[in-house]
Amino acid sequence: MSKERVIIFDTTLRDGEQAPGATMNLEEKLLIAKTLEKMGVDVIEAGFPAASNGDFAAVHRIASVIKNSTICGLARAKKSDIERTAEAILSAARPRIHTFIATSPIHMKFKLKMGEEQVLDLIKESVSLARNLCAEVDWSPEDATRSKPDFLFKAIETAISAGANTINIPDTVGYTTPDEYFALISAIKNNVKNIDKAVISAHCHNDLGLAVANSLAAMLAGARQIECTINGIGERAGNAALEEIVMAIKTRGDFYKVETGIDATMISRVSKLVSTITGFTIQPNKAIVGANAFAHESGIHQDGVLKHRETYEIMTPQSVGLEKIQLRLGKLSGRAAFKDRIKEIGYELSDEAVDSTFKKFKDLADKKKEILDEDLISLVDDSLVNSKSRYQLLELEVKCGSRKTTEVLIKIKIDSDEVETSFRSGEGSVDTIFSAIKKLIPHSANLDLYQVQAVTEGTDAQANVVVRLKQNNRIFSASGADTDVLTASAIAYINCLDKLNKI
Repeated sequence: MSKERVIIFDTTLRDGEQAPGATMNLEEKLLIAKTLEKMGVDVIEAGFPAASNGDFAAVHRIASVIKNSTICGLARAKKSDIERTAEAILSAARPRIHTFIATSPIHMKFKLKMGEEQVLDLIKESVSLARNLCAEVDWSPEDATRSKPDFLFKAIETAISAGANTINIPDTVGYTTPDEYFALISAIKNNVKNIDKAVISAHCHNDLGLAVANSLAAMLAGARQIECTINGIGERAGNAALEEIVMAIKTRGDFYKVETGIDATMISRVSKLVSTITGFTIQPNKAIVGANAFAHESGIHQDGVLKHRETYEIMTPQSVGLEKIQLRLGKLSGRAAFKDRIKEIGYELSDEAVDSTFKKFKDLADKKKEILDEDLISLVDDSLVNSKSRYQLLELEVKCGSRKTTEVLIKIKIDSDEVETSFRSGEGSVDTIFSAIKKLIPHSANLDLYQVQAVTEGTDAQANVVVRLKQNNRIFSASGADTDVLTASAIAYINCLDKLNKI
């Protein structure tokens, strides 16, 4: 018996980017969009074209490249926004405009300064314009869960009559609970007379930690589109996590009786890619993609898993792409074998990208006894993310020790020029490295976060360092990986400065 299909609407590139420090450049967004398309995401919300020229360019480029996913752009209920969004998605194989206006009393009074009739008129006007410019229109009543039900029903009916074919019900401030949200979706189905002409969508924020639970409750009530992000990133506490939604549906198919078109074996890879690009480290106990998600330390659990895995595991690591296969390549391995292995774990790289990553692989093979797939994934993602960086670390020498002055000699390539400097201080090695880099790449940003984690286990593991810088109330994050923590730190800092100076 076939199951109903739930549309997965990914807004990592729009709502996810609104998380402080998650700013992405065009090439990074395009890389994520291509990976989401390959994973089977139905709708990719690529950005907010009216927000900036950079956002417009990113949405326009993604729309021209992606062919299998619907490409959506967000627009306020303003003529200029909607026209700008239509222009940005014009070349998409499947374009969609997502427009919105607030419908809660608090938003209408203090933000919009409008009455109910004014809002209804604007809904009709904006949705009609969007529908004239695009066959697919997604409309959202912002702060729906704090709106008056009767007015919300009237607003939804107005939007559908004006041409909206998807109605998204946002829990904008993460206020609702699963029971309430289920009841709201049910009430919309029972009280909006033309609701059969539209797909109901859920968009939940995680302020109370209920975003995934609320989304699944909406689905049980009849919603057939779920808006979510990779790793649950987004404003404040974030959004419903795509990986959790997908694996809940897949694992509990007996209960939900629906399905998605997502290739779940790509979840781990996409999660790591987004983490690398945004610099947002995944917490170890994060469901589905955290380092401890499939780890067992308790003796009772270990004994049970050894006897029969399903005693303590409801999913397999392989189901989300976490196969622990050793990469049987070394420093004597050839380019052809390396390229075959990259393809085997799911990457399709240009010859240029293969060449640059192969060189890094050779360098790593000289330093590390055993190379795992996780190491290779880290190398490939880092190469893809930073392939167009203006800055490149060429050399780093550090002299440090207890009760001694730290000395740093560093050489950086800036565009086509090579610059170097030495720096001495009584501070620690990382502080001294960062001060030396600041001499070569002057800036006024302050360090907001410095974080180190291992890519794999063992003393020869690659270190992945995340650096977050704050400048003029804007936050930028980047990461760097190397078997040497200090080198990884320098790479992460330089990558972050590159991002800061591009935007």
